[in-house]
Amino acid sequence: MASLLRRLFPSISSAEVLPTLKKTNMNSSDLPEIFRPPINRSMRTLDRSFFRKVVPLAAATVSDLKQISNVRKELDKSGDMLRLHPIRPLRDDESNPGGKCFLLKPGIDARVPSTWTPTVSKLVEAHLAKVRPYDLTLTYDDWTMHNILEAILPEIPEDEKETPAGFAQVGHVAHVNLRTPYLPYKHLIGQVLLDKNPTIRTVINKTFDVGTESVFRTFPYEVLAGPDDLDVIVHEAGCEFKFNFGKVYWNSRLGTEHARVFETFKEGEAVCDVMAGVGPFAVPAGKRNVFVRANDLNPDSYISLQDAIKRNKVADFVTASCEDGRNFIHRATTELAKNPRTVILASKPKISRSATDEEKKAAQEAAKKSARMIQEPTAFSHYVMNLPASAIEFLDAFKGTYYGREAEFAPVTETKLPLIHLYLFQAKHAEEEAELQEICERISTHVGAEVRLDDPELEMDIRYVRLVAPKKKMFCATFRLPASVAFAQP
Repeated sequence: MASLLRRLFPSISSAEVLPTLKKTNMNSSDLPEIFRPPINRSMRTLDRSFFRKVVPLAAATVSDLKQISNVRKELDKSGDMLRLHPIRPLRDDESNPGGKCFLLKPGIDARVPSTWTPTVSKLVEAHLAKVRPYDLTLTYDDWTMHNILEAILPEIPEDEKETPAGFAQVGHVAHVNLRTPYLPYKHLIGQVLLDKNPTIRTVINKTFDVGTESVFRTFPYEVLAGPDDLDVIVHEAGCEFKFNFGKVYWNSRLGTEHARVFETFKEGEAVCDVMAGVGPFAVPAGKRNVFVRANDLNPDSYISLQDAIKRNKVADFVTASCEDGRNFIHRATTELAKNPRTVILASKPKISRSATDEEKKAAQEAAKKSARMIQEPTAFSHYVMNLPASAIEFLDAFKGTYYGREAEFAPVTETKLPLIHLYLFQAKHAEEEAELQEICERISTHVGAEVRLDDPELEMDIRYVRLVAPKKKMFCATFRLPASVAFAQP
């Protein structure tokens, strides 16, 4: 049979085949109109039955099931088989009990042989397949979230269009920030998001005006679909966090940024996380054997931070506090100098199930001998300040933090002054250089010393994180605490 197929299809070149090989997804912008769902822009309550549509196609039926693989190969190679994800091209053939059929691409009419491609014609001539009409029934379940929303939401000018299908997921909660044109459809949107995303149980919409936030970076919200249950469990950087999303701040899109910073921490270093939230910097760092003193003013964040420390078994390295960040900088720095911690990392003995008592005892003794001690230093290597709306205002708290301790740092020793990782919002300018210059000027004002990008002692680096509004960016500025500030008299 393989030789027969080679004789049947020797003349079809790759040049003729390749243009038809593109596979289309249901949510693709170039989805043919025939496969788009019915439109109803006046719908306010979701009517799933409305989205039933019959699409007339052709199908290649195969009676001899031994030829299924061969026929599929030829139709796939020629691009004649329907390639529309996630629609299955292979179907049971109702016109031929026990047979199978392959759905063919639009444009092939079973009743008009002149529309058949050379491959289809040759399969029919070789009695490997027959071509017949096939009514493909599509329902609400077949279309994607984007398909349905495009069919029910108002048409918005392209320059104003922002798809409401964009959402952030935190645990089982999806949260959106709907623009005004979409608000009349909010519950409809919520139900579609719920239907089309199996891991989502609750959909909420932020109700504050853009740019307004509470001191704890929480937000008022309304439930669009599902229960009002914002107690979530999320995983990031190999750690598990449990919290109420309505009471604490969490942004799932910042996972990469969190990792970028905590991966710079070295084992045995001491870190002061001033605005720690539920611990996305502190807890993963603790897992890397980094000493972290973490703090957050929000009592709910503090409770969740404590839970994360226990849940991820990092209590030997991470402690939690709930106080004003400015006070915490002073207290944590002083306490670290007076009461550094010591952690003994014991190796887990490797004992086989068949080991004798003597062998078990020997293995345990060997594990004790291989245990190692990690001593917390008396000065922080890093301060993390992740409160972009106002963290910069806390820089004045660093004045005199290391007053009288000059002998502990370079050039007397090899220990450098700590790095500060400061997150901040910055107005967008036409040129990025102007933004960076303004950031340096703002930091200089608040820290009480000149901070420049070209100062080698400060090792300054300003990194763009994300666009939070059309005219507002978020940056992370990393720089060493200036000596004139660290050693100043308080």
